[in-house]
Amino acid sequence: MALPPLSLKGRALRLLGTREHSRAELERKLAAHATEPAELARTLDELQAKGFISAQRVVDSVLHRRAARLGAARIRQELQQKGLEPALVRDAVAGLQATELQRAQAVWHKKFGASPPADGPAERARQMRFLAARGFGGDTIRRVVRGAADDDTPAPGDAVDA
Repeated sequence: MALPPLSLKGRALRLLGTREHSRAELERKLAAHATEPAELARTLDELQAKGFISAQRVVDSVLHRRAARLGAARIRQELQQKGLEPALVRDAVAGLQATELQRAQAVWHKKFGASPPADGPAERARQMRFLAARGFGGDTIRRVVRGAADDDTPAPGDAVDA
């Protein structure tokens, strides 16, 4: 005997049971199952009023899962794709900027070990592409690959905060 199809609310709760979803994500995923757009909006309004949908929890979840492995640019992109408010995304990314260098070092050390900085332009370029693909900024990448990240002295060409 076949089970009856899940209601819109049931589908939304099933999605929210796996991970945090933003309202925009739920709208995209549930649109095909809604018989009318007003039904989807009512369901999402109800879930949001009951606290099942929270933009701040989505941000916290992404930061918790991804910040150790990705740079601020990549996390910004992921948060924007989730349809979150620009101010919320900006605040979350601003908090990541302070630890960008340490996180990039950790990712680099995990991939390349405790080896000395890259020897030769081909290896240096490969390591830089690796970090860039993970969303780390150019200055941070240069400092990590060059090996100057271990000291606090700026290298020639680095921006100095006044």
